[in-house]
Amino acid sequence: MLDYRRLEQQLSSELGLARRPVSIAFRDTPPAGVSKFIGSVPSGCTFWRLASEGRTFFTVAEDHYNCPIGSHTHNIPLPAERASELTDTLTLMATIGYIRMEDVPGIAVLPTTPGAIVYSPLGDTPVDPDVVLFWGPAARIMLLQEAATSAGINASLKMLGRPTCMAVPASLTHGLAMSTGCIGNRVYTGVDDGELYAVVAGKDLSKLGDASRTISSANAKLQEYHEGRRQQLLSV
Repeated sequence: MLDYRRLEQQLSSELGLARRPVSIAFRDTPPAGVSKFIGSVPSGCTFWRLASEGRTFFTVAEDHYNCPIGSHTHNIPLPAERASELTDTLTLMATIGYIRMEDVPGIAVLPTTPGAIVYSPLGDTPVDPDVVLFWGPAARIMLLQEAATSAGINASLKMLGRPTCMAVPASLTHGLAMSTGCIGNRVYTGVDDGELYAVVAGKDLSKLGDASRTISSANAKLQEYHEGRRQQLLSV
């Protein structure tokens, strides 16, 4: 297994991240030695916040039932007595003009239903992550996107929006998925107005780390260059 603690420290330093990156791993069965999540949350993305704050745990299907949209993107069927909640939520969103029903089939979904989902800060992950989620100010996510491009990580996917959680399955296919977030995510996670998301496939994390140092240094030098040029050429 990679030295994820070192990788987190490197990426956080070079990209200027204040929030801890979140490791997310999809497993058929719960991993040994990891505690199950106990409690109730209103959304699947709430687990991101908990992990970024330092908690390591795994969830099972019923932990996600309160979030019909998140359950859908994670290919977790709702139980029969709650199955209508997905349709009800989508109907509300369509009725108020938030989405169009014809957009729903385009929402990325995990290819299979996970038996357990492991969440943790990247540096504390007990298993290899399938995806790693980053969130931070736009200028920090800009550096991450540039590092991903420099590393040859597929970054051709357009910026995603609602729902934020579809960036997780999208990254498994596309390598890098970036998202502006959505209003539900911003309510449930407390993400700041100026923050964006980027999700990187776990298999590409080492390449991202290799490229981040060069991109961070290059941006620092270019900042000095542009600031000097601005002073020389600004006449208003």
